[in-house]
Parts: sequence; structure tokens; C-alpha cells
Amino acid sequence: MSSQPAAHRDLARDPVLRPLLEAGPLPELLPAADPFASLIRSVTGQQLSVKAAAAINGRLAAATDNFAPAALLSAPPQSLRDLGLSWAKVRTVQAIAAAANSGQIDFAELVGMSDEAVTQALLPLPGIGRWTAEMFLIFGLGRPDVFSFGDLALRKALNLYYPGQDHASIVLGWQPHRSSAARLLWRTFHVTPVITPAD
Repeated sequence: MSSQPAAHRDLARDPVLRPLLEAGPLPELLPAADPFASLIRSVTGQQLSVKAAAAINGRLAAATDNFAPAALLSAPPQSLRDLGLSWAKVRTVQAIAAAANSGQIDFAELVGMSDEAVTQALLPLPGIGRWTAEMFLIFGLGRPDVFSFGDLALRKALNLYYPGQDHASIVLGWQPHRSSAARLLWRTFHVTPVITPAD
């Protein structure tokens, strides 16, 4: 049974969020069909517009058998660079592919791990910080209770809607629906994080 009605009901108790919810139902939280590909998409799309990220990911998927780890790992770095990735992103996607290919990270096992355990598994990879891990938890694994204070749009939303208040306490009060609260604030701010679930 979906937790979305419960999230809507519980978040509506916050008088600031209540009118924001009137715009429509909250987006459903669903895990990506392929968590590995979801993480690759999140990295390649960082600091890009949604349109530019989609174009690069389309080219990358076509060139690597839909983000197959072995294909990403064996691709000459220059060929990935030619698809539109920066050198830093080339290093990161190949490090992720190497971790998946070697079994250092079993993406199927991540599904059953705690949020913090998933984060700690990802952070040693070059180019993966806490923000990327948190976006992966929300959009790659569909975790319901994640909020990223490292996200600029979310910080701006908190400053706008809760000026001068204790933001940590406010967000804590949204448990266990903090991911839905984040998506509500992104929607209200007309911001979509680049990472998106697999099609």
C-alpha cells in the first residue's frame, strides 16, 4: 500500500506546507528499475540543466549498452569525454563501474541496507559526496525519509518559508516523510534535481 496518502496527511499538519500541498498530490516515491544506472545518471547530470543532462545520458546509454558497468569500465576515457562528460565525471563514472564490476559495491544489496550504510558505501568513490548519496537514496532507491541540507534549493526554501527558525527541528518534525517534504519544496520552487529514476 502506498505511503503517499499518509505523507500528504502528516505533512499537511505543518501550517506552512498545508497550502503548498493544495497544488496537487505529492509525487510517488518509487525505486529506480536500475539503481546503478540511476547513480550514473545523477553523476553525469550534476551542475547541468535537465535538458543537457538528458542529452548526455542518452548518448552515454547508447554507447555503453544502457550503462552496463563492463562497457563503462572498458570505454576509453576520451570516448566518454567526447560524449560530453567532464574529465572529473569520466573518473567518477568509471570508478562507480569498477566498484560494481569488482563487487566492491553490490547495487542489488544496497536495496536492503540502511540509508546511512548506503551513504557510507558510496562516499569512498571519487566524486561522490553526501548530496549525491542523498539524491541516490531518494530517486535511486525511493527512500521515504531523506532530506538534504546540502541542497541549495532546499536551503533557500527553508529560509523563505521558515525565516529565523530552527530548520533542523522543523525538518525533524517531518519524519518519516522527509523525502516527500523535499520533493514538495522542490516542486514549489520549480526546481527538479537532475537525478531522475530510470525510465
